[in-house]
Amino acid sequence: MNDKIYDEPSDVDAEDGHVTVVGPDHVHVKLSPDAAVETSDRLLFQAMKARGQQHFKEKPPGAMRKRSKVK
Repeated sequence: MNDKIYDEPSDVDAEDGHVTVVGPDHVHVKLSPDAAVETSDRLLFQAMKARGQQHFKEKPPGAMRKRSKVK
């Protein structure tokens, strides 16, 4: 398995009733519309999860700004 992290998004196109994904490292996949929708949902969910992981890695819980006391 390739552990390289790519910064370039894949190209996606709809043609003849299927979805084609062409990405880095010679990725070339044809999906049915249903498989493409499910893959899209999974990618979005995991992308948001990864962003949260990055956020909390940079700012660990408890490292939030102290609130000022209200007088």
